[in-house]
Amino acid sequence: MAGASIGSVVSLWRYPVKSMMGEELNASQVTERGLLGDRVYALLDPLTGKVVSAKNPPKWSRMFEFRASFLSPPETARTPPVRITLPDGAIVTSDRPEVGHVVSEALGREVRFVSAAPEKPGLEEYWPNIEGLAHRETVTDEAMPPRTFFDAATVHILTTATIDRLRDIYPEGRFEVRRFRPNIVVRPSGAEKGFVENNWAGRTLAIGDEVRVRVTVPCSRCVMTTLPQGDLPQDGGILRTAAKHNQTNVGVYAVVEHGGRIVRGDSVMLV
Repeated sequence: MAGASIGSVVSLWRYPVKSMMGEELNASQVTERGLLGDRVYALLDPLTGKVVSAKNPPKWSRMFEFRASFLSPPETARTPPVRITLPDGAIVTSDRPEVGHVVSEALGREVRFVSAAPEKPGLEEYWPNIEGLAHRETVTDEAMPPRTFFDAATVHILTTATIDRLRDIYPEGRFEVRRFRPNIVVRPSGAEKGFVENNWAGRTLAIGDEVRVRVTVPCSRCVMTTLPQGDLPQDGGILRTAAKHNQTNVGVYAVVEHGGRIVRGDSVMLV
């Protein structure tokens, strides 16, 4: 298939449990649901029926203190249990009957560990007081794609050019990939700079020999990007910069047109 080379894959990420820290990968199988094993588990708030998300940090800011990784590589026909590392370093696996209780105790709020999404899942989103956001200083109920734990799409793609541009604008901020939780990070070829992926909407990307994804819309960012994680400090300037200079967008969403294997270093073509 003819196309223009736009760069290469420099990192791959999946997040086995929604809103917990995830895994960086060297390679992954890609299905119609995105990278295999991505957001296949979640926590559910039994009081509201909502999916637990760090989008509402007044309730769930500690989610970034938890890390999830698979006990064995996921397969299309089988999703293995995950190992959850708690904030104090203790570990519980999702195949243990006490996993919900253990995670609830660590969070200080009752939750249920689930692998099946509701037919009409939803979450709560807190909107900070930042100019350019759709809402300010309020919490809204947000719908999610049916029977999934995704916010809006199955694949999130980000370029290093966008990260570099945000760093140039706000050098005091620590703009790192992990703040934005993408699945695929692309390093553009040549001298392309700025928010280059904004121009990919409606186009198809050929990644490696097999994978084809269609870019749908820019990825509008939320308060999660400002939260502390690991050695990254809390910083409202991260979201404020994206809002002021790129309409809150950082990266793009995409849907899978053709699955297959993706490997770090794969070429990326715009077709």
